[in-house]
Amino acid sequence: MSCVSLAASNGGTDPYSDALHRVIAGELREMRDTLERLAEVLVGDEHFARAYLEQLQSFDYLIQHADECVNLLERIAGGQDSLTAISHVRLGVVQDRLRAALQAN
Repeated sequence: MSCVSLAASNGGTDPYSDALHRVIAGELREMRDTLERLAEVLVGDEHFARAYLEQLQSFDYLIQHADECVNLLERIAGGQDSLTAISHVRLGVVQDRLRAALQAN
């Protein structure tokens, strides 16, 4: 999942926008926590971890990606403007996609 379309959606005219951003952030946080628990189980299996080390690194990226989307949504729900909120995204490829999405509008 990408948070590109979500970041561009807060126009300030929807009275439910902030609440929706917070709820979506919570949903993403729940998915992130589930991914983290699953990764811990898989890494705990030494044979599996050795055989699939490269694929297991995808869990780390997905967890970081989810964290960045959660933080972005919370910043926007807290009243930060989109460009400022995006500037705090630490994953460069995600930040680039978010900026591109805003420029496309």
